[in-house]
Amino acid sequence: MSELLALFTFAAVLAAILANIGIWSPRRLWVKLSAVIAVALFLPAAYVAFAELLSRPKPVNIEWAQRNVPEAVVLGASMIEDKAIYLWLSFEGRDEPRAYTLPWSENLAKQMRKAQHQAEAEGTKVMVRQPFEKNLDEMERVFYPEPRTPPPPKQVSQSEAPLVFKGANN
Repeated sequence: MSELLALFTFAAVLAAILANIGIWSPRRLWVKLSAVIAVALFLPAAYVAFAELLSRPKPVNIEWAQRNVPEAVVLGASMIEDKAIYLWLSFEGRDEPRAYTLPWSENLAKQMRKAQHQAEAEGTKVMVRQPFEKNLDEMERVFYPEPRTPPPPKQVSQSEAPLVFKGANN
């Protein structure tokens, strides 16, 4: 939500500068009033447009804030054949998950399904490697099940230490 406020504030400041230029320009009164009315109509339209965009998945090729993320957790995915792959991603260090859309690729869809089945069988999560890379199709494995963490090493007491037998030749 903080991005919405920042973007709207930036748009409002730009609109105020343009209105100020329109008011102080050596034009007729009706031109100056038109500039003020245009700004007054622009501000609510800009806010509604920004708020509407919040509910839409963002194409991965226009992401700029998370560009260098090495991997993300796939919280959910939906695939529409020949249209897009919709992802709900969670990033380390971010509180809120984000919705993204990938262009349709049969290779990526197969990887996603395989990773989902493997993750479900192993009880882990689905991960995506470099989700904002431009050439996702050319990479070997983009979607994969999260590797299982190995169990802690077993503590062996001295009385349970393995016996070492020495052969006849020793």
